[in-house]
Amino acid sequence: MIQKEKNNLPLVVICGRTNVGKSTLFNCLTGRKQALVSNIAGTTRDSNLGIVEWANSAFGIVDTAGIIDWRYLLTKKIADNDIDTQTQKQARSYLDQADLILFLVDTKAGLLPEDKEIAAALKKSELYSSKVMLIANKVDSFRAASEAAQFNKLNLGEPIAVSAASSMGTGDLLDIIIERIDKPKKNKKTLEDKDDKTVTACIIGKPNVGKSSLLNSILGYERVIVSPIAHTTREPQNTDLIYKNKKITLVDTAGISKQGTKGKGLEKPGILKSLTSLDKADIALLVMDISEPITHQDAKIIQEIVDRRKSLIFIANKWDMVETRDTKKWTEIIYDKLPFATWAPLQFISAKTGEKVNKILDLILAIASERQLQLSDSQCAKFLSHVVKLHKPAKGKGLKAPHIYEFKQVKHNPPAFVVRIGPNDDLHFSYVRFMENRLREKYGLTGTPIHIKVTKERKSHTTYNE
Repeated sequence: MIQKEKNNLPLVVICGRTNVGKSTLFNCLTGRKQALVSNIAGTTRDSNLGIVEWANSAFGIVDTAGIIDWRYLLTKKIADNDIDTQTQKQARSYLDQADLILFLVDTKAGLLPEDKEIAAALKKSELYSSKVMLIANKVDSFRAASEAAQFNKLNLGEPIAVSAASSMGTGDLLDIIIERIDKPKKNKKTLEDKDDKTVTACIIGKPNVGKSSLLNSILGYERVIVSPIAHTTREPQNTDLIYKNKKITLVDTAGISKQGTKGKGLEKPGILKSLTSLDKADIALLVMDISEPITHQDAKIIQEIVDRRKSLIFIANKWDMVETRDTKKWTEIIYDKLPFATWAPLQFISAKTGEKVNKILDLILAIASERQLQLSDSQCAKFLSHVVKLHKPAKGKGLKAPHIYEFKQVKHNPPAFVVRIGPNDDLHFSYVRFMENRLREKYGLTGTPIHIKVTKERKSHTTYNE
């Protein structure tokens, strides 16, 4: 059974019209550059979620998409299903759950009609009216603080002046938030309390292959916005869940395309954030549209995953669109085109119908466990003895057959090994692959890259550097 992780923290939601600095404030308060920031209105589509720790207390915080029409705050049913409407639905959903709402306005732009309309809607709603705090952003100096007074006309109380870009006034803002929440003991959460055993799985792939649909299908609710338009997801979206009493963080990322890496718009920084998310992950879920041919771009993404020493699961999505559903045939086709990653498991799914999606979390937990493999020196010695009996070490250059003096594990998560041979020996690369295959036969290590380094040290003092 999948459970959305519950931390029982109060929820603070940042809202306002577009381009007032909501994402910048979110990044400032969380201390992380999680939300994509630009001066293009409507940059944020999916809401960003984070945790803020301050004065021995903590709260959850959400950066929502800019409100483009105040009516979305009061309308009970929103019928349209385009991207803008979906962002507004999601923003309103978080506002409905909020314990405190930070209504952000832009001091430099001044009081605009949109600010007045949103403020009126917030005051009119019985659900929102008592939770609103007015925050005047972009107050970059004490002299500019007086400019925030113009927002008193909104009748939402005295505006709290901050500069999210420079962090000016944000400490005072946090003090006020904690005081308003007024639950410091119940919500005490420090860095030491965090669980280091959380498994992070990064959902990655080309644009429009169904990454966001996969996340929503796993969770069973619309966590992220789905659209047939490429690059709908612009920034990584983290979702924590509990499955079989294990904590898993799923990260939905922006699509990686050759054109996007060269672009000048929002696609390029979104892709860079996708790769940063991959750096921080344990496992990559490479989503491919099985109804389309595998491309060179898929291979390039796999190379990025392998170079970063990440575990890998192939997700063949849109299986419902394939006429001849022969898994054996399609497995051969995929591994034939991607021969350098045949150690990665392949799961055929349909994010749209939910077919076989439930298998993915089990795969994640199995791979996460096997990544932790740690062999003692005696186990490594026994393994080496067994391998040499099966097949004597093959020479590379020269006439002399190489002698392996030592086989030793030097790293785990993922596992890495060192093979020590004589200073004048040369071990053929195929024998290293043979050793890797025997490791997989004995210890599993499905979906996890194994690194075996050959050294010619005279003594056992080798250090491992990736």
